[in-house]
This record gives sequence, C-alpha cells and structure tokens, in this order.
Amino acid sequence: MKIQLLSPAGEIHRNSTGIFKRSLRYAPLTLTTLAAMVPEELEAEVTIQDEGVQPLDLNFDADVVGITAITGTAQRAYNVADELRARGHTVVLGGVHPTLMPQEAARHADSLVTGYAEQTWPQLLRDYAAGSLQPHYFAPTGRELRGVPIARRELLKKKGYATVNSIEATRGCPHQCDFCVVPTAWKGVYAHRPVEEVIAELRTFTGRHAIFIDLSPVEDVNYAKALYRAMIPLRIRWLGLATTRLAEDAELLKLAAQSGCKGVLIGFESVSQQTLNGTRKHFHAASRYAEHVRRLHDHGIGIQGCFVFGFDDEDESVFERTVEFVDKTKIDLPRYAVATPFPGTPLYRRLEADGRLLHRNWSLYDVEHVVFQPKGMSPERLQEGLKWSWQQSYSWPSFFRRLSGAPWSILPLWLSTNLGYRYFAQHLPSKAQGVFRDLSLTEPHQVEPVTV
Repeated sequence: MKIQLLSPAGEIHRNSTGIFKRSLRYAPLTLTTLAAMVPEELEAEVTIQDEGVQPLDLNFDADVVGITAITGTAQRAYNVADELRARGHTVVLGGVHPTLMPQEAARHADSLVTGYAEQTWPQLLRDYAAGSLQPHYFAPTGRELRGVPIARRELLKKKGYATVNSIEATRGCPHQCDFCVVPTAWKGVYAHRPVEEVIAELRTFTGRHAIFIDLSPVEDVNYAKALYRAMIPLRIRWLGLATTRLAEDAELLKLAAQSGCKGVLIGFESVSQQTLNGTRKHFHAASRYAEHVRRLHDHGIGIQGCFVFGFDDEDESVFERTVEFVDKTKIDLPRYAVATPFPGTPLYRRLEADGRLLHRNWSLYDVEHVVFQPKGMSPERLQEGLKWSWQQSYSWPSFFRRLSGAPWSILPLWLSTNLGYRYFAQHLPSKAQGVFRDLSLTEPHQVEPVTV
C-alpha cells in the first residue's frame, strides 16, 4: 500500500507565496504522527508533503491520500482533494475544520476522520485494505494518551524548519474561551501522556532542544511539575505554550526553568480585564501581566505574547494601548491577530446571530484578515490597526527597547525570531489588503453540529 499525507497551507504561510520565514517555523506533528500510526502489517510506503516548506506535487502514485485542514486552509484542502479524486485517488480528510464542518468536508472526500485519530486512522487503513472503507470515522479521546507512537520525523523535509523536534505531552484545554476552536472541536478533552513516555520520546531527539506544542500543560499543575522534574536530567533547552499560571506558581516556574525552558507562548489576548472576562478568559489577570513577564524574565524565560484585536468592548485606542504595553513590559516576541469566528465557536454563533459575518471565505479565516463587523470600529480600521501594531512593534526603536529586557541566555534565539517577525510585519500589508465582503450573505447559515 502507498500512502500520501498532505498538509496544504494558506497563502501567508505557503512556501511559494508566504512571508513566514524558516526561523519561525517548527515541524508540525500531525503528518508524522499519522505516518507512525500506520499498521505494520500493511507494509505501507508513506510519503509526506507540507506545503509550508515545499510546493505540493500532485503527480504521485498512492492508494490512499490523507489531507489535514484547519479553517484557514480548508478551501485549499478541498481544491486539492477534488483534483486528486478526479485523478482516481481515494482521499481522506481530517483535522480541525473537517471536525467542525463534517457535512461540508464530506463533499470533498471519500472518508472523514474527525476528532483525534489514534484509533480511527489505523482502523480506516485496515478497512481500506479489506475493501470496506467507511465514510466517517470517530472515536472519543480519554483522559490519558498512553501508547502514542513516536512521530516519524525522518519523513520531513528537515531543512525547511527551524527544528523538527516537536513534541506534545497533553492535548486539549480545560478552559472555555469563546473565540477558541479547541473547546468546540474537542469538547471536554484535556488528556495527558504518561510522563515516562514523553521522556522516552525526548531521548530520541537529535540535538538538545525541543518545542512542546501543547496548548498549556500547566493547567494540571501536579502533572506539569512531575514532567519538569523528569526532564531536568536531560539537560535540554525547550520552548512551549502556557497560560499565566506558569508565572503564578513559584515552584512550577522554578522547575520549568530547571528543566530547560527558554521561552513560552502566552495568549494574553487583551490588556483589558473587561475584555478578558467577556471572552471567558477571566482566569488571566491583566493587572498582573507586567509582574508575570518580569518573573519569567527573572528565570531566564522569554515570552512570545499573543494579542487579539476586535472584541466588542474595544475601540480604536486598543492598538496604541497594546503596543505601548508590549514596549513597556519588554515582551520579547509580540504577535498580533484579529478575532476570528471559527465555525461552531460561541464567537461565531454570536456574530452570525447578529448578522455581523462579512463572508465565509475560509481562506481568509487566518487571523490576519478581518472577517466580521466589529462593534467599536469599522472592519477597515481594524485591519489597518492590526497592520500598524505589527509594524510598530517590529520597528527598530521597539526592537531595541524590547532587546534590553531579554534574558541573555536566549539572545541568539531572540534575535533570529525577532528578525523573522520583522520580515513578516513588513510584508503583511501586501498579503492583507482591504476587507472582503460577500454581498449575498443575507440569510443565516446553519453551522453543522460538531461530531465529537
């Protein structure tokens, strides 16, 4: 059996058209993990293509083609799937968007995998080999992720990534932020891998560095502490994601630093507590953000701070206030986005009910294009404010102000990633011009129920 696994990319992140540099790109886990889950008895030949690092070559020989899609890449994935089916290939669609919109995705595939695929993907392949492929596969995820195979990183085009040492210890999130796709696509899921299995996979890495792609392993403090204690003897340097809980627990923060943490991505989202409360992110305290940044820096940990614009209680002052906060607190890597109503989320349903969606062109649902009518400003002003914020924070004056607060131990990484985002900020205006509207969008659209 021959299996081809594809990850289409949106225009901003696509190898041939994008502005996302290698210094910002780590290898995703989806395709390499799917490759590792192929049953041995099938003796399959597996090939991977990630359009983020290489143009897709559709002239291949394959029995089964697996395509993963998020909302921003859904239309691209559908186009590729339609072309491959026309050529006679059997196409399987999976990922976040097919999980959110299974009926839509089913029109472009011979079979769907929704939710997580540890059980369903191997069963699908066995069914295909037996001539009994089903149209839809789904299995619930438990509280523990035991026996997840080690990703087949050798299949990647390694030169396209800053690192291929991506790993996960947890999946899902216990929080219910109303703009986030995770609690909608994987409702009630916050699953853990056994610590010993995570450590075993880390020991297979080439080089002493890793990137954890978990949304926030620190929400289970006891689990996170056990993981970090076990990582200390490995003497690696790692990056990951977290909520501000990491900075609020002194022992947890110390253990993270001792285990080799050199940087974390934190979704601050807003400098306004009113906004945080309104989006169900009340577990973050905006008044303590500066303190959290200082604590992380004191432990030699850099911060990629993510901020989202366009929430209902924000006016045009939000851009200047946020950029000023970033400079003042010396956040190492600011990253900006516009609120994006992904299908099925509470944000989507609210905006749809209010008639505020501008279109459903999924290719523009990439968090850098405005796709709805904000309350406090025009869509055009929100789009311009987003671009202004990127360019202000990656101007040379801001660059050097923030440099003065960076832990010296992460300076080489800090420089390369800041330069990568500076390039992104400079070229974003060419990729996000104007605001698209679908004038025929007059009737409410019924979002399909999520099959999880």
